[in-house]
Amino acid sequence: MERARTHVGNLAHALKTPLSVLVNEARTSDQSLARHVIEQTDLMREHVQHHLDRARIAAQRRVIGVVTDLDPVIEIDAIVTGLEKRTYWRSIFRRYGSGDRPERHFLVAEVEGRVVGFVIGEVRDWEFGEPPCGWVFAINVDPQSRLGGIATRMLQALSAGFRRSGVRKLRTILARDNTLILSFFRSQGMTTGPFIPLEMDLDA
Repeated sequence: MERARTHVGNLAHALKTPLSVLVNEARTSDQSLARHVIEQTDLMREHVQHHLDRARIAAQRRVIGVVTDLDPVIEIDAIVTGLEKRTYWRSIFRRYGSGDRPERHFLVAEVEGRVVGFVIGEVRDWEFGEPPCGWVFAINVDPQSRLGGIATRMLQALSAGFRRSGVRKLRTILARDNTLILSFFRSQGMTTGPFIPLEMDLDA
């Protein structure tokens, strides 16, 4: 995994210079072909910068790639909630951990090679009748690693993934008594949304 990240970083660096040359040459012409070259090379440079950024932050944050990575996630969740939910987390991993759906994200934060936090979210289309937006439905940090900005960096990474999918709105739902997470989301600029949660008991 580390070797692959290194190769991605080296490739991205190698592409930056020739892309800059192409853009500079194209800008000396007013022809439609030149404009098309500029548009496409700008897009390529965005992708290059994206992978450079991913390589740069890989030591602290990465997508879960193998099922053994679930163990620290399960452990953190059990510490925070007081309940181990191994079957649930394996189900979540099957849905979000494969990495083959760009609108779904399962990220972890690592400090010195140890997983200390996780965040999960996805782009949902027309949820509650609203246009596509990014939803966060799980975020947590090992209590011993809090107050270091880890949750903020994970939320920023998740938000960047949502932006790459073309959405510009971030939403979540949380329990009224979860004041810790509520305070965190408010500190990130999140405010009350347009929805009213409703529920009812179903008779057995």
